Amino acid sequence: MKALSELRLVRVGSMNPPKLQGVRAALSAFSRDVTIEGIEVESGVPDQPLGFEEIVEGARNRAQRARRCGECDLGVGYEDGLVAILGPSGSSSGSWFNIGCAAVTDGVRISLGLSPGFGYPLACSERAVSERRPIGALFDRFWRQHRESSPAPAQLSIGNVGKLTRGALTRAEYTRHAVVCALTPFILPDLYTGGGVMD
Repeated sequence: MKALSELRLVRVGSMNPPKLQGVRAALSAFSRDVTIEGIEVESGVPDQPLGFEEIVEGARNRAQRARRCGECDLGVGYEDGLVAILGPSGSSSGSWFNIGCAAVTDGVRISLGLSPGFGYPLACSERAVSERRPIGALFDRFWRQHRESSPAPAQLSIGNVGKLTRGALTRAEYTRHAVVCALTPFILPDLYTGGGVMD
């Protein structure tokens, strides 16, 4: 496995600018010479993933498909989706939270990392779930009705999380967290290949 400091080309299974910025920021802590290249690939999951299984599958598919699009050191995939968080005592009166998953592969191993999670206004999340519609477009419409018009979709700028946190956490930074977490086996590989045995 190549050391992170030796990475030269990483392909990301997306052309979304904030996602690419997040991957670039995550890897810049370990390699100054790495080139991040976005490539459009199919996620293999619905446009609005629901539950951890679909979110993780989408991230894995994107990473593996990006890695197979020509010679590169790593393939990275990132997928957002909605996960149900149950209410007290397992009641169904909980909420849907947005969670992102990053997948990183060198062609031999694949590693996962998760983003923080945040809740959408119920008007957005409930409709996204019931109609299985992408929450990004629903949120853009909701935001225009309740706050301000925006020249570009939130997913291409600071993101929905950026708007909901008034810029305290942008989509690029949100993505970076998940990618750094997915990189842990590549940062300290000896701990993940049998070297970190406990007494």
